[in-house]
Amino acid sequence: MHCAKCGAIDTSVIDSRETENGAAIRRRRSCDKCGYRFTTYERIDAASFVVVKKNGTRESFAREKLEKSLWVACQKRPIRRDQIDTILTKIEEELRGEKEVDSRKIGQLVMKYLKMLDDVAYIRYASVYREFKDVASFQKEVRMLRK
Repeated sequence: MHCAKCGAIDTSVIDSRETENGAAIRRRRSCDKCGYRFTTYERIDAASFVVVKKNGTRESFAREKLEKSLWVACQKRPIRRDQIDTILTKIEEELRGEKEVDSRKIGQLVMKYLKMLDDVAYIRYASVYREFKDVASFQKEVRMLRK
């Protein structure tokens, strides 16, 4: 593993532990050259499917891209990294074995798990996903959330 700071090849594992209910291993590492400490995650590449986007284009599923959108929705909310990792793992597990997945299905799964985690993050994600055109659309979603 290359050092995240200086790029040296030799790093040592200081600590390893399971995360995401055993679906990944978190490793704390230290660079043998500069002493920089960093964290890496090792997980099974279970989600190897193609995402069919709204406009019909296809692209490989990228966990990192979905994670980024989750963090945008959860910005300034009391959400921990392990909670985001759990959502990502659950989504990947639900889609395991699929060859092609419609982006709408992924969006619905994200909303399902965000709704259970944090109402504000859910509304933020829904406002982009559902492309609210006006305040009335936003208010309608908030009313549905309150039920």
